[in-house]
Amino acid sequence: MFDYIIVGAGSAGCLLAERLSANPRTKVCLLEAGPADRSLLIHMPIGIALLSKNKTLNWAFETEPQANLNGRRLFWPRGKTLGGSSSINAMVYIRGHRDDYDAWAEAAGPIWSYDNVLPLFKAMETNAKFGTCDYHGGNGDLHVCDLPTRNRLSDAFVEAGRELQYPYSADFNAETHEGVGFYQVTQHRGRRWSSARAFLSKARDRPNLRIVTGARATRIILEGRKAVGVTYSAGGERFDVRTQGEVILSGGAVNSPHLLQLSGIGDATELNALGIPVVVDLPAVGKNLQDHLDITIMHEANDRTPIGIAPSFIPRALAGAFSYAFLRKGFLTSNVAESGGFIKSSPSRSRPNLQFHFLPTLLKDHGRQIALGYGYTLHVCDLLPKSRGRIGLQSPDPLDDPLIDPNYLSAPEDLETMVAAVRLGRQILSAPSMAAFSKTELVPGPSVQSEAEIIADIRQRAETIYHPVGTCRMGRDSESVVDPSLRVRGVEGLRVVDASIMPTLVAGNTNAPTMMIAERAAGIILGEQEAGVARAREAAA
Repeated sequence: MFDYIIVGAGSAGCLLAERLSANPRTKVCLLEAGPADRSLLIHMPIGIALLSKNKTLNWAFETEPQANLNGRRLFWPRGKTLGGSSSINAMVYIRGHRDDYDAWAEAAGPIWSYDNVLPLFKAMETNAKFGTCDYHGGNGDLHVCDLPTRNRLSDAFVEAGRELQYPYSADFNAETHEGVGFYQVTQHRGRRWSSARAFLSKARDRPNLRIVTGARATRIILEGRKAVGVTYSAGGERFDVRTQGEVILSGGAVNSPHLLQLSGIGDATELNALGIPVVVDLPAVGKNLQDHLDITIMHEANDRTPIGIAPSFIPRALAGAFSYAFLRKGFLTSNVAESGGFIKSSPSRSRPNLQFHFLPTLLKDHGRQIALGYGYTLHVCDLLPKSRGRIGLQSPDPLDDPLIDPNYLSAPEDLETMVAAVRLGRQILSAPSMAAFSKTELVPGPSVQSEAEIIADIRQRAETIYHPVGTCRMGRDSESVVDPSLRVRGVEGLRVVDASIMPTLVAGNTNAPTMMIAERAAGIILGEQEAGVARAREAAA
């Protein structure tokens, strides 16, 4: 019998497990569908280039055919190992814009405002460059640093942005993140610093924490409207684990709503259609799905400056392996997305709504296709999309993948933003510092120039940049899935703590905000725990 059962050992779950098990009298069970995080591909940063192909460590989901993207099913990688997506992502440490959190505060109360979450970000961070200052921390569990080694093309990209009069940002997580610059990463001494490394490693040997890998949760055990445990599948068998306290879902924007629906918590009409007994009619479960849609521009390089796949790259690869093995430096420490920036798609915008990720290499189909030769790739994504989708059930079988329908470009203004993204991306790659390295534009290609041609290319090639959120939206309104303390409405002893609770997308990468959500949740839960103990003492007295 546990005090807390946490479903999902990802960015949020690992932090929660550490915080809640710090009290030796509190018994915590952490369930993770994937294996332990032992793979070299996880810990060596450039291993990210191969992780999209690894179905052992990656859920490798696919969306429903997207009507506005030529009926394509898009590949949706999500982490399936200790650390979750923080073990397979590009390690970019971005919090988002102040306005993102102030909008959360309007939806769910002042504890979620920027001024009230900034101390949480600072407390969990050790920043090797900035240390303890107004915007950063120097004593937390999460290591954040500049990349040990950068490709010269990444510097050229930043210089190209400055040539176009974009401001240089020395710190995207300070007062303003508008402009171009270099990304800080969740690394330490040349190794990925995932949520598992940052938080779970401190707690793994605690006798009051049980970590179960290879355990796919299939149902929340409910007694009436109270969560009392979780059923999971492991090795072809089913097991039940029980709690006298709470079940906490930390499976992410895809798996958390999916498990709620499988357990009879969701839209009654949809559940009845699949023969799932309805426990709580909560139509918003799985709705409000938001994601950053992304388009790439790729150039063939006129020299061998990029990271390439070619016989001529072998000497550099061998030198890089030596440098990494003995110094933890060299191109193997690269997160690939070394530089980037935040800009406005038009001057009328009040704040940046486009994000650049610049890669000094060619990247095709999420790295699933080999791109021979030397080149570079610019990703541009829409940070503030209006389109909304949903997560649903394919069937009542808990081992079937969820239905994923992001409904990309269903809002007409999102397509306008993506067209602007292509044009602005091309401008920066045509600035002198970048043009000096270009042999030719590979995609969209020189023949794609008119608005109609750009739109056709977007519909054919646009993909996710891996930031799904919103499917268990928090709020003070009765239609939200969770309240401001992240408790599921209508169910006792059940919370959701992950990116699914975001009312709206942050304007940036979602890993750091997800860990902050877990830090906030841990404080709420421990505060409630302390209040309960105090009440019990008063009653006994």
